[in-house]
Amino acid sequence: MRQVGMLDLATESKLFNDEIRGAVHTVLDSRQFIGGPAIGELESTLCAQVGTKHAIAVSSGTDALLCSLMTLGIGHGDEVILPAFTFFASAGSVFRTGATPVFADIDPRTFNIDPERIEAAVTDKTKAIMVVHLYGQCAEMDAINAIAKRHGLKVIEDAAQAIGATYRGGNACALGDMACLSFYPTKNLGGYGEGGMILTDDDALATTARQMRNHGESQRYVHERVGGNFRLDTMKAAILLVKSRYLDDFTQRRQANAAKYNAFLTGAPVQTPFVPESHAPVYHQYTIQCDKRDDLQAFLRDRGVGSAVYYAVPLHLQKCFDALGYKAGSLPVTEAACHRVLSLPIHPMLTEEDLQTVASCIHEFCETAGPVAVSASEAS
Repeated sequence: MRQVGMLDLATESKLFNDEIRGAVHTVLDSRQFIGGPAIGELESTLCAQVGTKHAIAVSSGTDALLCSLMTLGIGHGDEVILPAFTFFASAGSVFRTGATPVFADIDPRTFNIDPERIEAAVTDKTKAIMVVHLYGQCAEMDAINAIAKRHGLKVIEDAAQAIGATYRGGNACALGDMACLSFYPTKNLGGYGEGGMILTDDDALATTARQMRNHGESQRYVHERVGGNFRLDTMKAAILLVKSRYLDDFTQRRQANAAKYNAFLTGAPVQTPFVPESHAPVYHQYTIQCDKRDDLQAFLRDRGVGSAVYYAVPLHLQKCFDALGYKAGSLPVTEAACHRVLSLPIHPMLTEEDLQTVASCIHEFCETAGPVAVSASEAS
């Protein structure tokens, strides 16, 4: 049986190894390891790609979230509404400021936060909505921005998985007040180590965020506020500049792979990703739903096919958030998704044979395991 992994960074890196070595040697020769010219070049490149006025390079996607919250002045006594069906950094960053994460349930088709649940969660302590564009598909931003406008709230896009995604013709990272990217190596634009970016059209927020990433410094050794060390290294920026030139091609490959999966999985009783007409996702993950998810994952593993569960335990039921008072059943759609979702290999190095192998294994499992889920067409 052909082996198909969730990632293939070794094959991917062969496409640009020489370019990256050249970029690294340029930084080594310059000895500008902090704040070198590649930082500004990467910021300008990302502004052009997503269509924002400002980009602020930071040390990780998590630090992008934390720095954005600090920039907005969010802290003790404040509340931030966000989904519980996301990576820990979303809620962890809110908690670290002293603010309270308020979890809202998700849309069962897209897995993104449900605007109606946001509206119901707003209180006089709410200061912001953190929207996660999960799996590379934008949330319903028109409805979310309308809620924010009614209640005077800020909107932060956690776009760690969604660089290049669009919503009603607008780009992810340009749909709220501030947006955050991650350049973790597994991301669609992945670096060689940690890295992140804050993006905004607001001049004042951009100025504050730049100060916040460097200990709140407004000029050399002058500190108007207390920030942190959230700087991105020049070396990592130089590498990301090289990889950014491949982003559009890699995005198109992911989208093509998703379309082939949709075709190859026709007739299989699993639910394939639902995409509203107004959205163009970038498929950081291609996530199906199956009532016998764990059995399917084991079946794939035995046949050399990689898969992953994002996410098995929702944030509102994590032990570290016990004090917030959530119990099993608090967010039923989120909790149901945690038992049914399974992400398949979707990376840009996959061949059509790889995709057919994965789909064939799923068809084989479904034939032997009996009914496992409704079809995508029936669910939508």
